[in-house]
Amino acid sequence: MDENSEKETKAAPRTVTMQGRPMTLVGDELKPGMQAPDFKVTDNDMLPMKFSRTYGGKVAVISVVPSLDTPVCDLQTRRFNKEAEALGPDVGILTVSMDLPFAQKRWCGAAGVKAVRTFSDYQKAEFGKAYGVLIKELRLLARAVFIVDKDGVVRYVQLVPEVTKEPNYDEALAALRALV
Repeated sequence: MDENSEKETKAAPRTVTMQGRPMTLVGDELKPGMQAPDFKVTDNDMLPMKFSRTYGGKVAVISVVPSLDTPVCDLQTRRFNKEAEALGPDVGILTVSMDLPFAQKRWCGAAGVKAVRTFSDYQKAEFGKAYGVLIKELRLLARAVFIVDKDGVVRYVQLVPEVTKEPNYDEALAALRALV
C-alpha cells in the first residue's frame, strides 16, 4: 500500500471550532445506542468518582464544558441546575470540565449550584478521551451534552460545533423527558 492509499483509509480527525479556529478532538465519537464508557473523575473534595458506581441505575445527563469560569459555561451549568431541581431522584445531572476541583467548588458556592454535581477531568483526561471530547490543542473539553439511560446506554449526544456557543437545551431536555 502506498503512502497516499494509507492516508485515504484513515478517518479524518473530528473537530470543533473555538472562535472559528478548528480544534482536533481526541477519542472516538460516541453515538446513541452505544454503551456509555465508564470513567473516573475527581469531585470537589478531591475524591475519585467512578461513573458506573455513582450513576448506575439512573438516567444521567452529562453536561460538558471547557471551564466554569467562562460566561457560556456558567450559563449552561446554571440552566441544567435549574432543570435538575424539578427532576426526581432517578435522574442525575453532572457537569464535567478540566477545571481544578478547588475552582469548581468555589464556583458552585458563588453560583448557588447544588442540584448539579461538578467533576474534574484534570488528572488523566479519562472522561474526555473516552467520550471523544478532549480538545488536543488546548487540553480542555469541548462543549457537549450526553444522556445515558438507566442501563448505561448512550441515548442522546449533542456535540456543540462552536465551543463558544450554548447547546440546544430544548432538544436535550426533550430527549431526557422521553426517558423519564
